[in-house]
Amino acid sequence: MRQATGQTMAVNGRSVHVEESGRGTDWVVFEAGQGLGRTCWDPVMPLLADRARLVAYDRAGFGRSGRTTEQLGIDDMAADLVALVDAVIPGPAPLVLVAHSMGGLVARRAAESLGPRLSGLLLLDPTPESAPVYDTFDQTAAKVDRALGVTQALARFRPLARMASGNVRRAFPADTYATMLAEDFVPAGIAQTRKEFKAVAAAIPQFRAEPPGLPTCPTILLSASRPVKGREQQHAAIAEHQRRWVETLPDGRFEGVDSGHFIQAAQPGIVADKVGHLLDRAPDRRARPA
Repeated sequence: MRQATGQTMAVNGRSVHVEESGRGTDWVVFEAGQGLGRTCWDPVMPLLADRARLVAYDRAGFGRSGRTTEQLGIDDMAADLVALVDAVIPGPAPLVLVAHSMGGLVARRAAESLGPRLSGLLLLDPTPESAPVYDTFDQTAAKVDRALGVTQALARFRPLARMASGNVRRAFPADTYATMLAEDFVPAGIAQTRKEFKAVAAAIPQFRAEPPGLPTCPTILLSASRPVKGREQQHAAIAEHQRRWVETLPDGRFEGVDSGHFIQAAQPGIVADKVGHLLDRAPDRRARPA
C-alpha cells in the first residue's frame, strides 16, 4: 500500500487525519467527494509536488480520521475545512482549493468563510443542486441508504467489499485502492458514506433556498463528459446546470473533460495543469516583479 504519512489533529472537537506534501510558498488544499478521503488525490499529488505545499485530509469518520456518531451536515464539514486551513496554513497565506463531487458543496460553503484567503477554486464534476435530477434526491438517498446498509454488513468480508467497490478499483492505482479498501470500504467507512448521502439530501433544499455566496476568486469547473451508460440525459442536464452556475461568477470558466466522474484519476495531468493556472493567477504572485 501507499506509504504516505500524516498527522491527526483536533478540528471543532473532531479528530481528522491530514497529510502534507510538496514544497514551495503556495498552498493547495484538497476536498474529497462523497465516500472518499485523502487517498483519492494520489494521482494528482506527484504532479504538483514541486509546485506547492499540498494538503489532503480525511473528513471526520473516514480513513484514518476519528469515527463519529454525529450526523454531520455540509455546514459542519465546511466548518471543519475552514478550521483545518486555519490550523495548517500559516497566517493569511492564500490558497487554492480543489474539490470533487459532493466536496464542491463543502468548498462553496467554506469559501464564504475563507474570503480573500481563497485565491482560486477548482471544482471537479461538482454536485449542482439546481439540476432536476436532485428534485427527488431525498428519495434517491433513501434507496441508496438501504442498499448501503446491505453493503455495510457484507463489507466485513473482503472479497465482497472488493466487488462492491469495483468502480473505484478500476479508476485508481492499485496501491491507492488497497488503502481505500482497508480504510474506507469497511463497515465504519460505509456507515459514514450513508451519513454523507443524508447530508447531501438535507443540503439540496437549503442550497436552493439560500445559495452560498458566490466565490469572487478565479474559479474553474471541470465537467466529466463520459456519462454512465443509460444516464446520458441526466448527465447532460447536470453538465448544463454546472455550466449555468459557473457562468454566474465574476471570474468563472467551464471546461468539459474526457473522463468519467473521477476526473482526478482519469485525467490527473489536466487537474494539475488547472491548479497551476490558478496558482499563477494568485494576486500576490501577479504582483511579483518578473
